[in-house]
Amino acid sequence: MRISFTILVAVLIACATGVAQAQESEIEVLRAAVQELRSDYETRIAELERRLAVAEQNALQASYTATSVTSSQAETDQYGSRSSAFNPAIGVIFQGQAWNFNEDPSAYSIQGFPFGGEAGPLDEGLGLGETELIMKANVDDKFAAYLTAALALEDGESVIEIEEAWVETTALPAGFGAKFGRFFSGIGYLNEKHAHTWDFVDQPLPYQVFLGDQYLDDGVQLSWIAPTDLYMEFGGEWLRGDRYPSAGAAKSGAGSYSLFAKLGGDVGTDSSWLAGLSYLDSTALDRASGDEDDPLIFNGESTLTTAEFVWKWAPDGNWKQKNLIVQAEYMWRDESGDYLLPGQSPLLYDANQRGWYAQAIYQPIPRWRIGGRIDGLSADSPGSSFAGTALAAPGSDPRRYSVMTDWSNSEFSRLRLQLTRDEAGPVDDTQWGIQYIHSIGAHGAHTF
Repeated sequence: MRISFTILVAVLIACATGVAQAQESEIEVLRAAVQELRSDYETRIAELERRLAVAEQNALQASYTATSVTSSQAETDQYGSRSSAFNPAIGVIFQGQAWNFNEDPSAYSIQGFPFGGEAGPLDEGLGLGETELIMKANVDDKFAAYLTAALALEDGESVIEIEEAWVETTALPAGFGAKFGRFFSGIGYLNEKHAHTWDFVDQPLPYQVFLGDQYLDDGVQLSWIAPTDLYMEFGGEWLRGDRYPSAGAAKSGAGSYSLFAKLGGDVGTDSSWLAGLSYLDSTALDRASGDEDDPLIFNGESTLTTAEFVWKWAPDGNWKQKNLIVQAEYMWRDESGDYLLPGQSPLLYDANQRGWYAQAIYQPIPRWRIGGRIDGLSADSPGSSFAGTALAAPGSDPRRYSVMTDWSNSEFSRLRLQLTRDEAGPVDDTQWGIQYIHSIGAHGAHTF
């Protein structure tokens, strides 16, 4: 019995010794692993510190080089030399459409409202529309320049014309600005906007009738933005007067002038608004309108007053997700002078005409928009002398109704479908078509 107990004690001692040896071995393994990790981390830290030192040195050298280049550019900018090395910014806008009429568009007219300028129905069938080449650059530290060349079809032939070519100031004090050259007048809301930014394929009726689609002319524009929380802009233009509704570059090449005022602001984080009032005074010398074969020739004074209002809404100001735009304009035209009708003596003319449109564009989800527009005209009778002519007041007020939907894959591409019910022409007509708008290159931000 005593021998058995001794054996048991020996076995227990042996087991304890084995456990202790195993634990000691495990401790050594762990200690070695810790040492290896410490050595690895120290090596990696040393490498990172070396790379950091190299990066700091490179950054210091780059900063020195950039400062030297900037100083050199600033020096040369004083003399108008190398600063335009990265200019101009160039972009191209591609537009085209396929348009269908139920009635013959060649016979289209609006009683009492002869067309001028580039107004008139869209081309039937497939068409290239208008392609624009846009170039913009800073001239120096005080001036910037802008050029738009338009490629379009006229009488079945491709033509290239300078649409806009102007220079504007960038450094006038106290909120003043100046623009000179050829530009779209600042009157109204839509007049300054290029066709690729329109919400519909065509312009509203009052723009077509009163401005020949858009009023473009050569001249000088002066503007002032008030230093207030509320957006306030006031401006005026002195224009050559060589384009519809002007004609003939009267008064020694200064046949038109305009005045405009715009107010705007934000309502919370969701909404913003813009309101404006403008006035255009034009002198016409042998202004042709109506039938190209038998045009109506007008000599006299033409004034146009325009009131505009735009309201924009987007939840929390997140414009890309969902938004709504509501806008409207009202135009009042007063013309006095004389009309030379085909085969007749000049007839004294003094009449008022009015036009308006209202539209709403809604984006329910990203990329997709839907919208509707109604536009109309009305006119006072010019007198019995014009009975039976194209200038006699219409029996009813011309109207037109349009709906559209468009999809934009990005800010550089858009596809649009539009349906129009036209009740302004000789007979009511249903029109529809599709349009594409794509841009490449530099693409400036759009105005409000």
